[in-house]
Amino acid sequence: MLRSFTKFVFAPALALAATATTLVVAAAPADAAVVSVRVKGSLAARSGAANWFGQTRIVKNKQKVTVTCRVSGQYLRGNVRKTAQWDRTAIGDYISHAFVSGNPKLPVCAPPAAPAAPAAPAPAPSAPVAAVPMGPTGTMTNEQFLAASIPAAQQSQRDTKVPASVTLAQAILESGWGRSSLSANDNNFFGMKCFNNAPGSYAAGCKAYSTQECNAAGACVTTVATFRTYRTSVDSFRDHGANLKSLARYAAAFNYTTNPNQFIAEIHKGGYATDPLYTTKVVALMTKYNLYQYDLKI
Repeated sequence: MLRSFTKFVFAPALALAATATTLVVAAAPADAAVVSVRVKGSLAARSGAANWFGQTRIVKNKQKVTVTCRVSGQYLRGNVRKTAQWDRTAIGDYISHAFVSGNPKLPVCAPPAAPAAPAAPAPAPSAPVAAVPMGPTGTMTNEQFLAASIPAAQQSQRDTKVPASVTLAQAILESGWGRSSLSANDNNFFGMKCFNNAPGSYAAGCKAYSTQECNAAGACVTTVATFRTYRTSVDSFRDHGANLKSLARYAAAFNYTTNPNQFIAEIHKGGYATDPLYTTKVVALMTKYNLYQYDLKI
């Protein structure tokens, strides 16, 4: 696994909304795809599903808003619930579901279609709409990196039962909050290696990088290994969970899916990392940033 010994300044794990705003849901059929909600107080609507996106408007007290579908975005602790769900309104901006009373059933918003590569640079649209981040990138702050990683880590837990807290802590440690060359350039956030130049089911290819390998005594040497490259960061999260779930050497860990500390200890024993302090480092991150709060009860 790739090691980075660069020291990073850890920013607060997640900025939580402090506004005293609640959305009250109007009566609607349980399976409605379009729901009218009413704002109690005032609420900032944004151009994307996170507080770092630009504010598009202020929805005034008791003003009705129509929401049409849901997306995963920044995890917020609101007046009603803790959630990463954001609701897209009929005019295309977003409000956090953490401030919506009740739990209306909304369909998942369809992802935007990938544009065809233009033959020549196209002029910028007069009113661009910011895209919702699909997983972390190498240009985010620590806070943004964590918020963007939560949906992918929780989906991995649904698919494989790997605790989201473990996935998040490993992504932070292995990628240096997304700033390592491997993660920033090739979307590999877990130091996943290629074996016999085979990238596996989720990766797009392999690339050589220098890395640190350590023995049981803690002596480390620099060597070169081939690592998996991914088209998207979400593919990296999927591959991480699938790899842990499918390899027999990690099977013991899945006896501890509700005990993240023991889970990562078993993964370490199975040979995930050569650093003798790997378990200690991962547990320290889970504790420092209370990553346990993102584990799903499944």
